[in-house]
Amino acid sequence: MRVFEISGSRITEHEALAPMAVPGACANGYLWISLTRDEFRRSLAEVQGILQSLCGTQLVDLHVADLVNDQLPSHYDYTSQYDVLVFRRLAAANGAVPKSTEPALARSGPPVLRRIDTRPVGFAVFDRVLLSVHPEDGAVRDAFAARLLAAAAPDARGATAPALDVRAVSTRVPPNPADLMLRVVNLIVDAYLDLRRDLTRQLDHWQAELIDPRSRFTNWSALMDARQSLHHLDEICEDQRAAIQDWIDALETLPPPEGAAALRERELIMVRSRDVLEHIQRVVHHVRRLEQNAETAVQMHFSVQSHRANDIMRVLTALTAIFLPLNLIAGIFGMNFEFIPLVHKADGFWIAMASMAGIALLLVVVFWRKRYLARSR
Repeated sequence: MRVFEISGSRITEHEALAPMAVPGACANGYLWISLTRDEFRRSLAEVQGILQSLCGTQLVDLHVADLVNDQLPSHYDYTSQYDVLVFRRLAAANGAVPKSTEPALARSGPPVLRRIDTRPVGFAVFDRVLLSVHPEDGAVRDAFAARLLAAAAPDARGATAPALDVRAVSTRVPPNPADLMLRVVNLIVDAYLDLRRDLTRQLDHWQAELIDPRSRFTNWSALMDARQSLHHLDEICEDQRAAIQDWIDALETLPPPEGAAALRERELIMVRSRDVLEHIQRVVHHVRRLEQNAETAVQMHFSVQSHRANDIMRVLTALTAIFLPLNLIAGIFGMNFEFIPLVHKADGFWIAMASMAGIALLLVVVFWRKRYLARSR
């Protein structure tokens, strides 16, 4: 469990939730409560108490079930007092599969394909609290927490104080829970953007092998796994896009806030939401292009193999046509007749052989000019 109190450009990490339950706690800022699923199950009563104290409401049972569900797809839901967003991230950073009790899909092939296994991250966005529920490894939480703590300088007492350039810090510190959630989601989407390069490199390698007529491609099982993984990734990104689009639609239906500062804050949230949506759409577009490239490479492979087989059959047919008149001549002179031309002559054999060689050479020249014996590249 990690608890952060964010007030302006000041960030303080607390070791427990108990200090936040006292009256007046977190009065000038908001709270980020980040837990793993097991921690959320164990601390549910305490978390609900904090939410009741700070926000005047609690999570409903169905949303609690969504946050602890490790197989839930990306989706968005809301109430009159808070929003719930479930967003699927990659299973672990650097392609390492975390050791957890959550079921994972067994994937074969290159390590890049095993990285497409995903885990959901749940967010509950209140006015003064952001509650995030992560998988057991908490990779995204720790990565963003490091960025968040780097936005302020710690003092000797362990608290956080503003850096020298307050304007630079304010651009890095999220001003509200919704902005903080969108930044965490954007970090998740960036991991998918980084995955594109590895997938592109792997599929380009396979595509070169498939198109090369001299190579004998045998890694069909890995290629089929890659196509299934790309389809799985496409479905994940579509769910992510639909969830963020629902979030944007819900923001657009809200009444305009009063005051220039509140309106400015709403506009910044909309801008960041559209930026996250654009990143997801880039991933979806790239994944679909990779699927098309994989399908095109397979079709081109079979086209090349078919063209190669046609070349071989054309050459064999031309050679058969060359030797067909020679076989005819040999068959005629092999007949059991007493009187056959050239049979009783001393140079009859050489005349027949010269005629056969001339006919064969003439047919080779004709077929070569017609490109029946042309060398294929």
